[in-house]
Parts: sequence; C-alpha cells; structure tokens
Amino acid sequence: MDRRDFIKTSALLGAGLMLDWEDAFAKGSKDVEALKPWKGWSKGHFQIHFIYTGVAESLFLIFPDGTSMLLDCGDHGGYAKQGPRVLPILPTPDHHSGEIISNYAKKVNPNGKAVDYMMMSHYHSDHAGSERFYASKKVVDGEDYFISGFSQAAEMLDFKRVVDRCWPTYDDPIPLVDDYDAVLTHMRKLYDYLQKYRGVTIEKFELGSETQIRMLHNPGRYKGFSVRNICSNGRIVTPEGKVVDLYAERKKDPPRVFNENGMSMGMIFSYGPFKFFTAGDFSDFWQLPDGTRVDIEDELGKVCPKVNVAKLNHHGYDESMTPGLVSALQAQVYVSCIWGCGHDVDSVLTRLSDRNLYPGDRMICPTLMPVQRRKVDWDKPWMKDVAKASFDPGHVVVDVQPGGKEYSVSYLSTDDDLTVRSVMRFDSL
Repeated sequence: MDRRDFIKTSALLGAGLMLDWEDAFAKGSKDVEALKPWKGWSKGHFQIHFIYTGVAESLFLIFPDGTSMLLDCGDHGGYAKQGPRVLPILPTPDHHSGEIISNYAKKVNPNGKAVDYMMMSHYHSDHAGSERFYASKKVVDGEDYFISGFSQAAEMLDFKRVVDRCWPTYDDPIPLVDDYDAVLTHMRKLYDYLQKYRGVTIEKFELGSETQIRMLHNPGRYKGFSVRNICSNGRIVTPEGKVVDLYAERKKDPPRVFNENGMSMGMIFSYGPFKFFTAGDFSDFWQLPDGTRVDIEDELGKVCPKVNVAKLNHHGYDESMTPGLVSALQAQVYVSCIWGCGHDVDSVLTRLSDRNLYPGDRMICPTLMPVQRRKVDWDKPWMKDVAKASFDPGHVVVDVQPGGKEYSVSYLSTDDDLTVRSVMRFDSL
C-alpha cells in the first residue's frame, strides 16, 4: 500500500504525487471543506467527535440514524500542578469542562440537547468529574450535589439512558471504593438524581453484547452498523463469545482496589468495512510468581480485529498501547484526547510508528501535540506520522460516509465557529 492508496485528498488524487505528511496536510488544509464552518452531521453518516478541553477526555458519537452518545465527560484540577507544562483550556478557562463539552455537543448533535446514551468508560475524574473539583454545588434531598463533569452536562443535556460498568451494586469485580477525587460518590449521587428527577434508564454494561448499544431512531434504514462490547471490569470477550477473566488469579487474594484503568469499558464500532476501537484507559500489568509480566492490553489484542481508527488507551500515557494491542489493531489513524504534556509519550508513539509491528502508513492525531513536547521530540522518528494540524489545539472529527467505505479526519477550531482547519480523506481498507 503506498501513500496514494492511504491518503485521498482531492488534490493528491489529481496530482498522483507521493508527499510527506507536512505537504499532505498542506493539501488537507486546501480541501473544499477547509477554512469553512463545520458542515455538521448528515443522515447515514457515522461521526466520532474527540472534544478538546485541555483538562479532560470526552467523545461525542452520532450514529447513522442520528442516535447520539456522550462517552466520557471529565473535569479535574490536575492541570494546576503542571506549571509550565499546562495546556490551554479552550475555548476559555472561565468555564468548566462539562459546560464546554455540553455546548459543543449541542452544536453538533442533530437532536440538540437530547442525548440518547451517556457512558463513563471508568471511574476516574478526567472521564467523569468529581467532588473535589467542581463548578458549583447545590442541595438535593438534603445532600450536597456537585456540578462537575457529567453532572454539569446533565444540567445542559437531556440524557435518555445510562450504561455503567458496575451499576447498581458497584461491586464488580470487587466492591468499588472512592478514590482521591470521590468519583464513586459523585456518580452515585448523579445516577440517583437522574433516576428520581429525570426518569433516566440506567443499565449495566453487557460484555459481548452487540445489541445493547444500537441505533434507536431509524435502525432499519442503515445496514452494517453495530457496536460490540469487548471489555469491562477486567474481563474481555473473544469473537466466539467466550469471556476471559484477566484478574482471575488476583481475585484469589484481592487487594482493596484494582487499577480502575483496567476496569474500563471498551467497544468496537462497525459500519460496513469501517471499524473503530475505543476502550477508555484500559491498561494495567503485574508480575506472576515466575516473573512473567502480564499486560492486559496484550490480552485484549488477542480478541480485537483490525480497525481503521483507534482511540489511544490512557491518553497514550506511560505503559499503554502495548505491542500486542498495536499489532492487532493495525489502525490507519490513532486519535488521543490530550490534557497534559505527559500524554502520547515517546515510548507509546514509538510503538505506534513501528513498521515492524505492522507495515504501511498511519497517522497519529492527538487533539494537541503541545509546543513543549515538540521542542524536545522534534527529531524523533515518529514525528513524521503525527498530524501537523495537531500543533494547534483542535477537536478531531472522524466522519464515516454512508456504508462505511470512506471516511475523513478533520481538525476543527476550538472557538465557537468550529472552523474546519484541515481534512484528510481515507478508504476503509
């Protein structure tokens, strides 16, 4: 596969040229949609919006029939400790992340503030909000109720149903306890509020299901779209439906808590030949008595198909995106939600760029590749695979054409205009 097969801007097709990434993105910035306001969603399209805030992870998905999902909506104060490594909070630091995310969702959602699915990949504040960092609080039934992350989004959006990894007993695989941000208490209060005052349906994530998350508005009209639940609570499921418990041995003498990242829920979204992988912060490892290292992402790679687009686990941090998972996914495009300079670290990007793990071109699309990192890593071999549009903060939008045979990756400005800065077009190989 050469670069002409991989990148399909109209200018590249017309010229039939082999260009490096910088030239390719220059062409992308001259696409017919570039430098114009975001066109929005159209019927039959599947869209994945990676929302930049500077402090949290959040994805907003629109299915081909207009069904919508807010997947993660975090807020946390970790940026205060980063000093010169802090990233810009956009479009303005005067608003908390939940408000920024909700305003974005209302702009792109064909159903305005009505959102069909609310899902938190796991119980961490940068994905959910917390009781330690919040915009405001109010009293509900005599208890403090903190407006942060998802609870702030619930003030602005109308959620129809919630899917949670361990609701209603909060004890899968072992009793869940509050972390330093009191995320469990925060989300339990929110769930109680949504049920009592909003009539929201809450259900537990069904590992292996291909029907729990589905098109709800006009499912019969769009063929080939499905969502398969592939991991949760430290378990994965094979294509044949066999559940593998990665923590089975550790449960025999369980600690007080397991690594919450390893409990993340993950899914494969399919639309015809197009496939998208997302699994929150799914990452963890430990040593067996004989010294063998167990990486749960390597185990997940054994049950994952090849995909076109993959969201990086754990923001590309530290030990994430292991060789076994990368070589299984073989993605054309990797996207990561960035809120710190310690994300998309050198070792992770080296693996993503490694042609020994799988051949061919690939594009790495963080919502921001900060200048602090570029000054240090400008000469790293993987930099040639990083989208130059990421040198400025931006929302990243994957737009899959009806039927799934083609898709594009766009960078949008973080201001209210949502101007398209660059568009790259791909075939779903």
